[in-house]
Amino acid sequence: MVIYSVTVTVDEAIKEDWVRYMKEQHIPEVIATGCFTGYRFTRVIGTSEEKENSFNVQYFLDSMKEMHRYQVHFAPALQKDHSQKYGDKALAFRTLLEEI
Repeated sequence: MVIYSVTVTVDEAIKEDWVRYMKEQHIPEVIATGCFTGYRFTRVIGTSEEKENSFNVQYFLDSMKEMHRYQVHFAPALQKDHSQKYGDKALAFRTLLEEI
């Protein structure tokens, strides 16, 4: 299994709106692409304000082929929408992981 992990640090002022957007719009749109088999949405636990305002979404895929399909056909528009809505108030760091 491949895991597409997206960690986002969110400005305190928009945190509630951003979480709602992720749960109600963005994550459902990502899953609707048909590339992913599921996901997990979590808050990063930490003692600093940055950590308390950081979240992680892990999207699960069967193969790198599906990840490539997502990156080519869907990711640019979805990432652009997120960026236009939140700009530098929600900064994302993306990682690909392989289950061992």
